[in-house]
Order: sequence, then structure tokens, then C-alpha cells
Amino acid sequence: MGYATIADRTAIENEMSWDARDLPKTTFEMLSQTAAAHGARNAVTYRLLSDPSSRSETLSWTELREKTAQTANLFRSLGVGENDVVAFILPNATETVLTYLGAQVAGIVNPINPLLDAEQIAAILRETNAKVVVTLKAFPKTDVAQKTAEAVRLAPNVQTVLEVDLHRYLTGLKRLIVPLIRPKNPVAHKAQVLDFNTEMAKQPKELTFADSEGDRVAAYFHTGGTTGMPKVVQHRYSGIIYNAWLGHRLLFKSTDVQICPLPLFHVFATVVCMGASLGSGAEIVFPTPQGYRGEGVFDNFWKLVEKHKVSFMITVPTAMSALMQRKVDADISTLRLAFCGSAPLPLELYKRFEAAAGVTICEGYGLTEATCLVSINPPDGEKRVGSIGNAFPYTDVKIISTATGEEVGVDEIGEICVSNPGVSMGETYTEADKNADLYYPGTRSEKQYLRTGDLGRIDADGYVWITGRAKDLIIRGGHNIDPAEIEEALAGHEAVAFAGAIGQPDAHAGEVPCAFVELVAGANVTDEELIAYAKERIHERAAHPKHLEIMPELPKTAVGKIFKPDLRKSAITRVFNAALADIDATVTAVTEDKKRGLVAHISKSGSVSDDDIKNALGAFTVPWETVD
Repeated sequence: MGYATIADRTAIENEMSWDARDLPKTTFEMLSQTAAAHGARNAVTYRLLSDPSSRSETLSWTELREKTAQTANLFRSLGVGENDVVAFILPNATETVLTYLGAQVAGIVNPINPLLDAEQIAAILRETNAKVVVTLKAFPKTDVAQKTAEAVRLAPNVQTVLEVDLHRYLTGLKRLIVPLIRPKNPVAHKAQVLDFNTEMAKQPKELTFADSEGDRVAAYFHTGGTTGMPKVVQHRYSGIIYNAWLGHRLLFKSTDVQICPLPLFHVFATVVCMGASLGSGAEIVFPTPQGYRGEGVFDNFWKLVEKHKVSFMITVPTAMSALMQRKVDADISTLRLAFCGSAPLPLELYKRFEAAAGVTICEGYGLTEATCLVSINPPDGEKRVGSIGNAFPYTDVKIISTATGEEVGVDEIGEICVSNPGVSMGETYTEADKNADLYYPGTRSEKQYLRTGDLGRIDADGYVWITGRAKDLIIRGGHNIDPAEIEEALAGHEAVAFAGAIGQPDAHAGEVPCAFVELVAGANVTDEELIAYAKERIHERAAHPKHLEIMPELPKTAVGKIFKPDLRKSAITRVFNAALADIDATVTAVTEDKKRGLVAHISKSGSVSDDDIKNALGAFTVPWETVD
């Protein structure tokens, strides 16, 4: 059966209930079934370098199962039980895949973004009470080892650090040079430090302990997205299996090959992409430690598609935009589908990409809190550009009025709320108070829905459309403005690659619209021209941007979302410094406080009193404090 319409989804659901499906109960059971069916076929391929002629490492499904068992056995030997946490702070590598799988077999895996600073990493390690950390051995051109060492010092709950040495992937002259230039990594923490591969090789290739008997929490993912401080989300086997089943039933066959240049600390790469391969037997290719951010990946991308006979590419709008600035310089006839997520895809980019690559693009939607997948533009059906498609089988989406708390009608805008096998009611976040007011209708009932925080609508044919973020609303004098309206207007300009709109502090209206843009390569346009362009296309005068700033590159998350907290910090700094211009005081930093939100830190000379600062900033709602 294909997946083209709402009727197809209904037919799948009518086959049987979700609970009646005979599916694996654990990650290791799923991996074992796939290895039994496709043992000799390629499972995971990893490339340290983007050059298609460089060395790559491939594990078959049999080898992946054996090494996953060895990794899980290693963690158990270090005292990790089902309720204990193994964190990893790693770029993409074969060992990252093994840690992701083996840790959720032995205990609870906690992927952590290696781009975070040491204090943020430490806060997550303390929140999850991680017992073991897997990270890099010191290596040139990366500070992951150094940051992790400092984070472990700040998280005394960590007992063991396992190091992965990327040196083993090198060949030729680089293999000889790296030991000579390897940076030092002074360790001030008290955890024992062991070599990952040395210790793993000592372990049997079958589990030395009984696999979990049923469903349990298997993963912790931190999330902040575009809204600020990370929270820790709990994923159960049941949600992970659901995502894998979707990939197998609707998208992949064992003969498919997907290329995934996304980071393995993110649910898109792990729960969705790795999960789809686990469920279907399709090969998954990970190019370079940094994925799309890796050296030469964009320049070599189409050649890698040809090299690995890729049929399915995983991408995000920022990567698609970069790829469109390169020629398709390889035979990509095997490529059938591009799955795009993480952020809305501009119509013109969609058209350019589809024309250049000759490949169908499916936009989808998911979120960490729902163990990811929610909807997709149907692979075999109509693609409505800008929509996030139809809900997946066994996923129910409602649009709830933010004013009344009731479900709204067709094409009416409200908050997108989701119920599916990946939503754990009352147990989404590890911090209990974070789960308050997170569900609709708000009290435990037979069926509850996760509040996503996204604003959207459902059209008459069941396609879901995101119209903005509930938390991103610009509130100007009590009037709500959707930033998506500003962003869409600016994105229509030929010189604009990406646009992000926020509310900047205003002494009179509370907030006024402010926009930041990133230009396409080689474009030349002024901020005044862009403001005039936006005003012509934004019908609501209140939504006209009062300030526009052209940046070399907009701040983005690892999967390509515009990171709006950084834009807000920039706007607060600029506005407050203008207000403080007549006194000897300035904003030195804007930081995120867990309870107060963004807080401006003010440095002042001895002649300036706090009352002087209050007089200058008293009309703003953003909190501030003085620093020495």
C-alpha cells in the first residue's frame, strides 16, 4: 500500500489497533529482527572525510548487532542499569551510533550537543544524573574533549569517561601527523578515563544480561529549539519503535540507502533516520563528523550520492539553500526522495531544488516532545508546499483555540496539539513542573494531547499548516503579531536567503517588530530597501518592522532552525545601549534565566547609580541587573 491520502492513513489504522500490532518491544529486539532478516547487507556507513575517494567504514546488520551488544555489555560492566544514564558528547562517528544504540539497551542514552559550552553540558549531566560519559579523545581542530573534561568536573555524578579516538579513521600522512599535533587535555575531574574501543573489544558479542522485558524510558534528549534553555525530554521504547515502524511501513525498503548529514545528538538523525533504518534494513550513510557543516560536504554532496547510490536524502532548508549554490555534478539517478524538516521551506527554494535535482521533496513535521514524527506531505500523494502534510497513521492532530481551549474548525488557527504512541502523558520532561499545562484538555482522561507550542491550522483535506510559534508572538501594545507574516514577506525578496522576526523591547508598546536577514551569496541590498519591500507586502501596519539588520549569517541550531534567543539578545543589547547612551553604562551580556527569561547585565561607572539606570530602562519589561 502507498501513502497518498488521508484515506490511506485510515485504511492502515483500520487493519488493527496500534497495540494489536506484533512489533518488537525493545530497541535490541528490533535490531535483532533486522539483523536476522538482512544480516549481510550494509547497515551503517561512516566517512571521516567528504572526499568520495577517501576511506569509509561500513558495518553490516550482523556486525552492528554484535557491536551494539558489546557496547551494551561494556556499559553494564561499568555499573549502568536500566535506570542509569549514559551521556555522549560526540560528533558523528561509528562509535556514536554504537553508543546511541548500546546505551539504550543497557540503560538510558542521553545525547548532548557538543557545540554547547561546558557549563550547559554540565547542567544536563547533573539533570540526568549521568553515570558514564562517552566523548572524544583530544583531537586537532575540535575542543570537544576539553569542554567535556570541564563539564565532568562540574558534574561529580559522572563516574567514568570513555574516549573515542578519531585517529583510527585516518590514513596516509595525516595518520602520522595527528599524534604530533594532538592538543593537550588537562583533566581536573575525578572520573576514571578509559578508551572506548579497547574496552568494547573485551566484551562478548551477545548480551551478557537479559534484555528489558517491555516498555521503559530508553532515551533522554535535551531540547531548547528556538525558545531558550534546554529541557530534558524522556523517550520510551514504544515511541522509538513507532518511529521505526513508520519509516519501514511508509518510506523505506531494505534496498534503500539514505544519506543523513545531520548530528546524532538530534532526534531527526537518531529517532527518525536511524530508526527508519533499524525498522526497514535500509543502509544509512553519515558523512563527516560535522555532517552538513563538515569540510567539503556541500561541494562533494552530489558525488557522495552517486558513490553510495543514495535513494533518500535527509535535509533541512539551510542545507538545501547551500546545495543550490553548487552544480549537480554527478549521476544522482538513484535519488528518489528528499525528506525536509526542522523549519518551513520557502516556495522558491522548493521549486529551485526540485528542478535542479529532479527529486521529489517531502516536508514533514515532528518534535522532540512527541518522540518526533507527527506528519508528512504524503510520499505518493499531493505535496502542498509550505504545509507539513497529513498526520501519520495512529497520530491524531487537533487545533485548539488559545483563547477558549476548544477545538477549532477547518482553516481556523490555534495551537497544534498531538496524540500518538510517542507522547507520554505527564512524563514528557524529566522535571515534573515542566509538564504542568503541557497537555490538552489538562486533566488525565482517556486520551490527551501534547501542546506543541506551534500555531497552525488544518485545511479541508487534512493538510496541517504551521503559522507561527505561540511563544514567538510579538505583542505590540496588547496586539498579537505573528512573526511568520514578516518572515514570509522578506523571504520573497530575491536577495534574502533567510529571515527571522522577533519582538524587540519598546518603551511605549512593550514590543515592536524587528527583523534580521541573511542574504544569498553575492547579493547586494540595503536594510532600507528591505524594509520598504516588506512594508509593501505586509498589509497590517502594526506588523511593519521598525528595525531591520542584515547579518553575515543568522544564528541557527544544528538542524537549521533560526535560533531566535540570539536574535532577541542582540535586539535587547542594541535597544538598551541606545537608552543608556546619556549615562556611563552599557550592556555587557544578555543571559537566559530559568525563571525570569532573558536578563540584561549592565556595567556602569562609579558615578552612575542604580536609580540612573532605572530612569533609563524603567519603561522596558525586560529585566536587568548590574554587574561589577
